[in-house]
Amino acid sequence: MREVILAESAGFCYGVKRAVELAEQTAARTGGCWMLGDLIHNTHVVEALGRQGIRKAEHGEDLTAADTVVIRSHGERKDILDALEKRGVACVNATCPNVVRIQRLVAQAEAEGRQPVIIGEPHHPEVVGVASWCSHPLVFDGPEAVRRWLAEDPGNRAVPVTIVAQTTCIREIFESSAKILKKECTNAKLFDTICNATHKRQAEAASIAAKADVMVVVGDRKSANTKHLTEICKERCGRVYQIEDADELSPDWFNGCSVAGLTAGASTPAGIIKEVYATMSEEIKAAEGKEESFEELLNQSFKTLNTGEKVTGIVTAITPTEVQVDVGAKQAAYIKFSELSDDPSAKPEDIVHVGDEIETYIVRVNDVEGYAELSKKRLDAQKIWENIENAVEEKTVLEGTVTEENKGGIVVSVKGVRVFVPASQSGQPRGADLSAMKGQKVQLRITEVNRARRRVVGSIRSVTEEARKAAQAEVWNNIEVGKHYTGTVKSMTSYGVFVDIGGVDGMVHISELSWSRIKTPSEVCKVGDTLEVYVISYDPEKKKISLGVKDHSVDPWQMFMNQYSVGDVASVRIVKLMTFGAFAEVVPGVDGLIHISQIADRRIDKPEDVLSEGQVVDAKIIAVDEEKKKISLSIRALLAPAAEEAEEAPVEE
Repeated sequence: MREVILAESAGFCYGVKRAVELAEQTAARTGGCWMLGDLIHNTHVVEALGRQGIRKAEHGEDLTAADTVVIRSHGERKDILDALEKRGVACVNATCPNVVRIQRLVAQAEAEGRQPVIIGEPHHPEVVGVASWCSHPLVFDGPEAVRRWLAEDPGNRAVPVTIVAQTTCIREIFESSAKILKKECTNAKLFDTICNATHKRQAEAASIAAKADVMVVVGDRKSANTKHLTEICKERCGRVYQIEDADELSPDWFNGCSVAGLTAGASTPAGIIKEVYATMSEEIKAAEGKEESFEELLNQSFKTLNTGEKVTGIVTAITPTEVQVDVGAKQAAYIKFSELSDDPSAKPEDIVHVGDEIETYIVRVNDVEGYAELSKKRLDAQKIWENIENAVEEKTVLEGTVTEENKGGIVVSVKGVRVFVPASQSGQPRGADLSAMKGQKVQLRITEVNRARRRVVGSIRSVTEEARKAAQAEVWNNIEVGKHYTGTVKSMTSYGVFVDIGGVDGMVHISELSWSRIKTPSEVCKVGDTLEVYVISYDPEKKKISLGVKDHSVDPWQMFMNQYSVGDVASVRIVKLMTFGAFAEVVPGVDGLIHISQIADRRIDKPEDVLSEGQVVDAKIIAVDEEKKKISLSIRALLAPAAEEAEEAPVEE
């Protein structure tokens, strides 16, 4: 055996390291605490924590307000966390920030009415915990499970899905599963939540295994990411052994071996890796006459930072002046607040949090003083331009805010990029006041990009027209007589109003606007009003719809009969004056006649000498013809007693 290749990323990942440190700090601060289940999947570490006073509680039902418990790096079920909080148990959440992000994503998906889909091992603690943050998650262990779900019900393809992955999922499994869902489902959102460290570890393991005669994977047998590393290595190397520590190594494994590979799971301590590496390297070390320390190997594993490159790291601290980032290099890396965001009013804590994974641009590397300056703002700007360019090819709909009107159109800010929208593409009528659009959020498509000249042209009209056509199709596909809509009055005529019921205008005739007798539609509504309407009839070929507002389930005559009888006095509204009398509305939809002889207690030439249209007066119901639905009213009948009293009063001499 001439060489042992040690994977650069072998050993504790950020999430595991953070969990162990939190547990140790909590034990020291409290004089002893609990961990809910195994803090990480490594027996050696769990036993070492036990010796520091960190006891294991399997379920937590017996913990009280006097106890402190550390939540494991894989996360925990939401109902268990809620129960601990309810009982007043002090919880130190050591859940990996990457796992917390997935928990938030599935909760948000359900809040938006979407179906959360998790690609991973259904019974793994991380997946069980994530699944508990929504009511009805779907968990698929690979593409075959996805295909079975799609085959169960054709309607599943129309379900809006949000897809996430277990942080330690094998990338090939996630990508093949997600590809099927993206292709088959009409509304799918995809979030690649595989931990960056996991992906790097798997890629390194695959690369080393392809070169090695023997591959050794170190990690606890309960560890999912260790198991996945073993599976990946077996696809590329004929002899692969998974062990928990150096005691399990056998000299026979390396017979005839020229190159051996070594990698380790995310929860494997550095001490165990060092011991395994030393045992595997013993022969070659003796032959070469030198010893390469594990510390030297670790130094070699640090990445090299170069100005102008992209780098991904973990936020470790937010100070009053900068954000500190661990990028896996010797240099300390940080982002000045001025390089964090284009928005000068944005607060750093609203943009990033400790534990977040962040992709940045390397502005400057100072090897002498040992630091690197990073910029998130510059990388974001670069990505935005890439997205803008892709949006042209993919005809993506983007959202922005109208910031100004200029000659020939308006300017829309799309994630900080100025997009010019010509007046003809603004979606507004010719000659409209475009300044009224300032401050509005709009959707648009990018039609032209010249990155060198920083010129971007867009169209709002193409989006609104497409949306309107889709809305019109939806209306015509589902319209039926009697169906109710909430519409908006778009225009008015002397004979009725036109109402928009979702991209399609329908006509409400003046006679269908109100049970009351009206002369013009403006008496009951105006442009912009919301009306509850229903379909009276429609003609798909002529694209005409007749709508009504009056509720025909209500019989105005029956309302009158239920409310009034002959001899009752009603407050009525004069609606029409004739030569022979006046018609008055008793209840909406029911008029009565006040004959000219019943208008006053004296003889009059014409009704308008006493009454006017719109006037409200009291009148007595003197006759009702139920068969012909006619009502006779009298104002005189209410005046007659007063007149008679006046006639009988003594005349003073």
